[in-house]
Amino acid sequence: MKKHIILLAAIGSLSFISCMNDTKKTERDPEVVTVDIATNQIYIAAKTEVKFKDPKVTTVYQSYINLKTALVNSDPNSTAGEAILLKTALADAGADEEVLLAAQSITESTDVEIQREGFVMITQAVEKMLDGAIESGVVYKQYCPMAFDFKGGYWLSNSNEINNPYFGDKMLRCGKVTSEIR
Repeated sequence: MKKHIILLAAIGSLSFISCMNDTKKTERDPEVVTVDIATNQIYIAAKTEVKFKDPKVTTVYQSYINLKTALVNSDPNSTAGEAILLKTALADAGADEEVLLAAQSITESTDVEIQREGFVMITQAVEKMLDGAIESGVVYKQYCPMAFDFKGGYWLSNSNEINNPYFGDKMLRCGKVTSEIR
């Protein structure tokens, strides 16, 4: 019995050390990191440090981050609610009809995978809005090559830490920072 407990402790220690080594490697090397975890942790977006020249863009970006966070949490009800707020912000900022329809499709779905598909187009539109709109700070453009059956998918973030909206807890840290938008 004692040997069994020692063996389990050794395996657990090795697993922990192995994960820590991967984390340290990620800090030096921006390669893709994939971690499979199964927790019920609620993720909260990093504080927005970026300042925008236009208050409408500020509202769009904050609503976008709230939507992304709901997707990271794999919460279809919260995602739908955040998409309603983002759709309003996008309309106020003059977004085109196609983007508004993508936001609408997210509000009407209770399937988080369908919601994630609409998020791709919204990310593209928000990224275009950020071009020349940042007064100070940085927005991180991140990428997961495994999203959508290895077609890949981008998203924007307040932090260089990866919290993947396309997989949530299934592969929370899968992705990398591809650029900084200033």
